[in-house]
Amino acid sequence: MTITKNLDNSALRITLEGRLDTNTAPQLEAELKNSLTGVTELDFDFSGLEYISSAGLRVLLAAQKVMNKQGKMTIGHVNETIMEVFEITGFVDILTIV
Repeated sequence: MTITKNLDNSALRITLEGRLDTNTAPQLEAELKNSLTGVTELDFDFSGLEYISSAGLRVLLAAQKVMNKQGKMTIGHVNETIMEVFEITGFVDILTIV
């Protein structure tokens, strides 16, 4: 998985490409841990994300909890497969998907 970060003042945009699964979720978790201080707007771009597992969902949930306290989080460009995972797991009710 490739993670591309773009910080503009207090807005952080993270673009993910590849698979967010058991092997790559720790990488995203570490990036978020080091990057969210002072961020009030977190935007994920999933246009290049092909797959997400429960490990990836857990990282997104943790990020959402942090951002609930300090700003907002959105996820954009979600493909059909990942949207189906969000719907089945109920994450459509937790996350802001644009």
